[in-house]
Amino acid sequence: MDAPKDIFKKHQAQTFPFPSCLEIESARGSYIYDVNGKAYLDFVAGVSACTLGHSNPIITNAVKEQLDKYTHVMVYGEYVQSPQYKLAQLLAKNLPESLSCTYFTNSGAEAIEGAMKLAKRATGRPEIISCKDSYHGSTQGALSIMGNEEHKAKYRPLLPNCNQIIYNDIESLVNITKQTAAVVIEPIQGGTGFVTPINNFLEKVRERCTQTGTLLICDEIQTCFGRLGTLFGFEKYSVIPDILCIAKGMGSGMPIGAFISSWELMNLLTFEPKLGHITTFGGHPINCVASLACLEHLLATDIMQEVAKKEQLFRKHLTHPKIKGIRGNGLMLSLEFENEELAKKVVEQSLKNGLILFYFLFTKTAIRITPPLTISDDEIIKGCRIIKGILKA
Repeated sequence: MDAPKDIFKKHQAQTFPFPSCLEIESARGSYIYDVNGKAYLDFVAGVSACTLGHSNPIITNAVKEQLDKYTHVMVYGEYVQSPQYKLAQLLAKNLPESLSCTYFTNSGAEAIEGAMKLAKRATGRPEIISCKDSYHGSTQGALSIMGNEEHKAKYRPLLPNCNQIIYNDIESLVNITKQTAAVVIEPIQGGTGFVTPINNFLEKVRERCTQTGTLLICDEIQTCFGRLGTLFGFEKYSVIPDILCIAKGMGSGMPIGAFISSWELMNLLTFEPKLGHITTFGGHPINCVASLACLEHLLATDIMQEVAKKEQLFRKHLTHPKIKGIRGNGLMLSLEFENEELAKKVVEQSLKNGLILFYFLFTKTAIRITPPLTISDDEIIKGCRIIKGILKA
């Protein structure tokens, strides 16, 4: 009989030549358990997805209750379903008035695709601008605005009229013109190792978009639902986008995304042509109740208010000569090392020592720390000790 790892490698499409092949048995709280019963402290949370930790009863009970009612009943937008409209309403109550209408998708990449279509429909303009070294997804449209040519070259031709500015380079904003339908930007650049805006960069992007009649699309696929200590990342930078894209953490482990704008803009997808953007499983009731439960819990507790304190705890306990710097904000942190070899060793050795860390797409000298927002102080200190122990050795 083939071993599970062999079946995995033979019959499941692979995305990386050297996967860790950790065989999962269960997961709870801040820990993942393998088939041998070994516990792994999770500093990644499914890449910022498991906001309230693993198997949180708040999420699982909501899912189980909905399962007993119904699952899929009709393509999105046709029937009135309480998991969808209650989530959309609660989002609207906690967003600026100009972001009052939500279109639910299955993922972040789909949210980006929908937002790009909406921007072109609203403005009649051909150009989409993104940032160098940005990542917005792997579908054809999202790939077209990715800011890294190595990941795009083998898949060309992609969408035309996709151009770039440089993150934190105010002089490059001159490239945003009256031909630009939208600028797609992350409050914190994810793929580059969590680069944060400086010199009021996001505010300057907002100003330039307003000057040229360009729509600002905020890619908050990683930063939404409390990851930075605020419900949405744009709140930290006093910038309101025209279209907001969210995913990952909004489902707390369930697959869901959304793009959000004004009713006036969203209504453009309803006519000329009808069905201007459609999806079968977007807004799936199971995923919507999980997201609603997550959002309600974040709003009813002090979890988001604790993020800044937990960030400082990481920074305090990760001081070491071999750590060249800590980038990011909130519980979206990046450890920078002097070379790729050291970063790789830390990730690999941490896994052996019961700690899960992960890499970035566009930088090889940094590692990701994005734990569940519910991680405890003791768990933070424990994981930091494992990292420092490896560096000392």
